[in-house]
Amino acid sequence: MEMRQAFAFEIDRYMSQNENIVLLNADLAKPNGLSEISKKYPERCINVGIAEQNMASIAAGMSSYGFIPFIFTFTPFATRRICDQIAISIAYAGQNVKIVGTDPGISAEYNGGTHMSVEDIGVLRSIPNMVIFEPVDNVQLKKALPQILHFDKPLYIRMFRKELPNVFKDDYSFDLFKADVIKEGNDVTIICSGIMVQEVLEADKKLSEFGISAEIINVHTIKPVDKDTIIKSAVKTKHVITVENHNIIGGLGSAVSEILSQNYPTILKCIGIKDVFGQVGKMPYLKQEYGMDSKSITDEVLEILNR
Repeated sequence: MEMRQAFAFEIDRYMSQNENIVLLNADLAKPNGLSEISKKYPERCINVGIAEQNMASIAAGMSSYGFIPFIFTFTPFATRRICDQIAISIAYAGQNVKIVGTDPGISAEYNGGTHMSVEDIGVLRSIPNMVIFEPVDNVQLKKALPQILHFDKPLYIRMFRKELPNVFKDDYSFDLFKADVIKEGNDVTIICSGIMVQEVLEADKKLSEFGISAEIINVHTIKPVDKDTIIKSAVKTKHVITVENHNIIGGLGSAVSEILSQNYPTILKCIGIKDVFGQVGKMPYLKQEYGMDSKSITDEVLEILNR
């Protein structure tokens, strides 16, 4: 099941239980999987048209009256286009608005560089009161939604729209503010998020052939980041690599480097988009082009360990 379908299926259940949950979109209900749910709850699913800044302001106003608004659009429109409204109307005002940005980073594929938001985490991470969550699969998304709904502050969901293999099983225990140690290891810590978790797991298979024991940590909540888990792992392995579908400036790599530099300085390498704009292409090509595929990750680990 695609992640947009999984989200719609789950939020439908909660909307049936809580009439204060409302969905707003900026003329992108169909691409974001909201067409059927919009028909089911026409009075609580609002299409504001191609007016993202108004959508954010409307959501902030609705929140002040006790509603729980989710706003949906593609990632660049959900972050950089409405940055001022997020900062002032939502975050500064402390409104309980959930922002859903879809197709982050290279997952925009054929929409190209204009739609390939490689800076959204950096933009929102610098705004006080913002929480940033990036689900890795449908299981994690399903587990996260109840906690997100009960979290009475602004929150950004950085969501891949299409289908991904499941990393977690149904009995997985989720904590919004606790990173997941997917695999324990001793030689190197690989910290990853979103669609890059699958690439890291593929790289780990190759690393094991070299006798390298990698500790793999999925940081699903990038702000506030779980510093205790990161420090504990860095102390054990002494080598850290971050892997993200985002500019290496301002995102997960920056968050980890801030933690380590202040608490446990160690060797760190950041893998991601190296401060360039995106381009048209399918994800496998783009991952290879930007050094984000499993082979590139493997090579970086071997280099950092001098193997």
